[in-house]
Amino acid sequence: MATINEVQDEIVEEFSMFDDWMDRYALLIELGNSLDKLDDKSKTEDNLIVGCQSRVWLQADYIDGKIVFKAESDAVIVKGIIALLIKVLSNRTPDEIINADLYFIEKIGLKENLSPTRSNGLVSMIKQIRFYAMAYKAKEGQ
Repeated sequence: MATINEVQDEIVEEFSMFDDWMDRYALLIELGNSLDKLDDKSKTEDNLIVGCQSRVWLQADYIDGKIVFKAESDAVIVKGIIALLIKVLSNRTPDEIINADLYFIEKIGLKENLSPTRSNGLVSMIKQIRFYAMAYKAKEGQ
């Protein structure tokens, strides 16, 4: 399995093929559409990410020492953003997630090409993913 940085480098390379942000948005939408649907029983208030203008559900399952994320959103760009985060951070140990330097966000120009509300949503998604990692790490230590 590729490391977090190897996956980030792949994303940077993939996005660097497009000069135009409309094409990059199209890629984001495509990534979002490739996410597996979240079943309705997982679309709960507990799984809803606070701080996102759109509705984003994030489910985290702890399997064999790694956290597996599944997500869905009602907004296509946001769904693409969470798909990117899942691609990088799902199926990793809590420590890997907590210590990850998510440099791909800067390198692909994501933050500066998002509206302020989507940018805040991105920060909220990362916080929630790291929160799950810290919670599962604490459970490991018990």
